[in-house]
Amino acid sequence: MTKPLRVLLLEDNETDANLIQHELQRSEMAAVTERVDSEPEFRRAIAEFEPDVVLSDHTLARFNAPAALAIVRTVRPTTPFIIVAGSLNGDSTIACIRGGAEDVILKSNIRRLVTSITTAMTVRRPLEKLTSRQLEVLTLVAQGNRTREIANRLNVSVKTVESHRGEIMKRLGLHDLVSLVHFSVRVGLVTWNT
Repeated sequence: MTKPLRVLLLEDNETDANLIQHELQRSEMAAVTERVDSEPEFRRAIAEFEPDVVLSDHTLARFNAPAALAIVRTVRPTTPFIIVAGSLNGDSTIACIRGGAEDVILKSNIRRLVTSITTAMTVRRPLEKLTSRQLEVLTLVAQGNRTREIANRLNVSVKTVESHRGEIMKRLGLHDLVSLVHFSVRVGLVTWNT
């Protein structure tokens, strides 16, 4: 038996939260949900509930998705973040995706939600093979840091960084630096800069 997916809902509208929970149940996705609607509650839930995925409305009365996304990328960088919004303009959508959101689902098209969650979890599954130090090295490499800079920042030798990078590529099945950076952007470890 697989353990249920831990889904954190950042949603201040109870009706919309029920819509999302109903869609998860309808699809027979084994999920445990927790709903929050403020930054302090969100920070607590990220630390204590340890979600496998975050589903967030774009704009709440006391908080918003871009701020929540920044917290997730800092505290739980491998956790998928999906925007579930009533409506969103093109610029907001692009900003969310560039900021590291996995997907944007409109509530009017909620049936896409489970597919989006499944895809996000599948894409990130290889990250489970990495140690926390390897994840740190991967992020620094993808941000464009040189090997010596990474070694100095982590207080390790250049050889250790090279060893980590080689093991990361092996575990992720990637063969060059470009693929490594592409993967890091895809899973939200680094964001697109414009």
